[in-house]
Amino acid sequence: MLADVNKNQLRFLMLCMIWGSTWIGTKAGIEAVPPLLFAGTRFTAAGILLLLYTLAKGETTSFKVQDGFRFTVVSILMITLCYGPLFWGMQYIDSGTAAVLEMSLTPIALLVFALLLNEETLDGRRILAIALGVCGLVVLFWPAAANGNLPAAEAFPGASLWGGLAVASAAFTYGYGSVLARPLLRTYPALFVSGVTTLVGGILLLIAALAFEPGAVAALSGDWGTVAWLGWFFLVIFGSLIGYTTFMRLLRDIGASRAGSYAFVSPVIAVALGAAVFAEQITAMDVIGIVVMLSGAYLAMSGVPATNATVLEREPEPKRPHEDLDHDLKCQIRAITKQNQQCRGRLR
Repeated sequence: MLADVNKNQLRFLMLCMIWGSTWIGTKAGIEAVPPLLFAGTRFTAAGILLLLYTLAKGETTSFKVQDGFRFTVVSILMITLCYGPLFWGMQYIDSGTAAVLEMSLTPIALLVFALLLNEETLDGRRILAIALGVCGLVVLFWPAAANGNLPAAEAFPGASLWGGLAVASAAFTYGYGSVLARPLLRTYPALFVSGVTTLVGGILLLIAALAFEPGAVAALSGDWGTVAWLGWFFLVIFGSLIGYTTFMRLLRDIGASRAGSYAFVSPVIAVALGAAVFAEQITAMDVIGIVVMLSGAYLAMSGVPATNATVLEREPEPKRPHEDLDHDLKCQIRAITKQNQQCRGRLR
């Protein structure tokens, strides 16, 4: 069975495993650090490390000035305008509702923008895959959303409504940014695109946190505690350096809507970890939701093309043993033919 799994499918599974476990690091961090500052420092550090690694590997290419605007827009959409509204909105709605909104809308947004920008074509298989995934998400998280306790008094009139809209907007900005990033991934290495977008988006998120988030300036002291720092390092290394770069490669190779199917598998990993680490109970409805979500993910990912790295990231193919010999024989034949032509010319 593993023989039938190609490199992109393995990357997809790895992405789901990583992003399905990042909630542990996020939870550990935002309990001690203001959320926007926590995310901003994480992405800024990841961007610096990715670009340094890109330079060390020699995966650099000449930067085209005309691509600067697209890089900036992608950075703002995928990082700043995704995580900013997401963390802000989650303060005013329960976690179950936030999960249903963000995870179900992300694959839909990816498909919609991919169609609008002519990056993908519509087919029944993709529609069915997304429909199954969304239904599974609703089954899995709806009990928490329906039974969630709203704050006794809203922070301001309509806080829960605006919070829900902010969480929903995060899915669409992330989806739009992902589709806009695909042309860049055809020109630049995935490591370089990941480094630039996380660095630019992270810096802007940091600026927003320091300007508007209560307690952000004081938290710059770094007195977060061991648990928060462990969560931060986990998110930098696994969530960003490995996970985000893997998503970029999938985005390049298999398209936005298929890559976005991670939203149907990552919750399964999260539920399994919750049961294993925190002894959370898994109900019959959870199992039904998991089966439906995994069915949607299987439909989306079955038959995906094998990896097709760009020239910038492709390793040089080794010469076959007979290639040098073939080359020598061809050269000898050309030389003999040329000598014969010269001899005929003299006879004439």
